[in-house]
Amino acid sequence: MKLVSPGEAAANSNDIPAEAGEEFVRIGEMAKKYGVTLRTLRFYEDKGLLNPKRDGSTRLYTRRDKARLKLILLGRKVGFSLRDVKQMMDLYDPTGSNTKQLRLALDKSEKQLARLQKQRTLIEDAIGELSNSMAIVRQMLTERAAPQASVAG
Repeated sequence: MKLVSPGEAAANSNDIPAEAGEEFVRIGEMAKKYGVTLRTLRFYEDKGLLNPKRDGSTRLYTRRDKARLKLILLGRKVGFSLRDVKQMMDLYDPTGSNTKQLRLALDKSEKQLARLQKQRTLIEDAIGELSNSMAIVRQMLTERAAPQASVAG
């Protein structure tokens, strides 16, 4: 028997019964709660990342959708593409060991970490160069302001 956290179960279970007292959230509430636009939620739905229930034209988001949106936003925050996020989420099997999913997540994470570390090095170099340039410009301004101060005095 595999123990699954409630968040993991909610993120990946497609068959949470509505009669279990599940709370549905409308698209506006969902957008506000997670700081995204309505357009973003619709886009994620079009890409197969979210699958809200429908009541006519009203989208009703479940706990599963909320958990999946959290994973999407976390993935985007650390620089994963939506394609990468979808690949990792789609590999989840509520009855399996999810070894393939975990290996893929680790592989993609290692590659992304290497990219971020390279970016950080480039940013640190750029900050150093800019700081040096600013120091030179400040020195030049100080030197040019000094003769004017002595002439005025």
